[in-house]
Amino acid sequence: MLTRVRDFGIAMLALTGVVACGVGPALAASAAEIDAEVDTALRHLFATTAESKAVAAKAKAVLVFPDVLKAGFIGGGQFGEGALRRGGRTVAYYNTAAASYGLQAGIQKFGYALFFMSDSALDYLQKSQGWEIGSGPSVVIVDSGRAAALTTTTLKDDVYAFFFDQKGLFAGLGLQGTKITKVDK
Repeated sequence: MLTRVRDFGIAMLALTGVVACGVGPALAASAAEIDAEVDTALRHLFATTAESKAVAAKAKAVLVFPDVLKAGFIGGGQFGEGALRRGGRTVAYYNTAAASYGLQAGIQKFGYALFFMSDSALDYLQKSQGWEIGSGPSVVIVDSGRAAALTTTTLKDDVYAFFFDQKGLFAGLGLQGTKITKVDK
């Protein structure tokens, strides 16, 4: 039993190092692959969370990260690639990355979409050299309870975040400490 725990710990630490140290560019997807994954992710999100479709109709743009991998064992990291859509068309590509340290263990794959509701929030994303969530525009994470209360007249915040397609096990899910950076494809 102790050997399995140690082996699991070593595997998690190795995976965490891969994710946190930015091997992402070596695993980078092409623009066409990202666009196809974003299309699939948005269809899934709209089919499973009806409120997200109403938010999308009012949004200036949506930034979708269809596949984010998060892993950790004491140290942790996450990485994913996505596309910024405006008027249904991709206008730019971004990656999302984070590193963390603390009492944590697990591995998880998930996706998330950021709906930009104001021109100022969208301008901040496009002009920044990397947006660290928690600075700049306010982000509201929409869970199932909050989603049920959303209407097109109650949308007052800068950015709404919807998580989807969560698989795996990891204690907690959030965006604090996440940095979003524009990339060329």
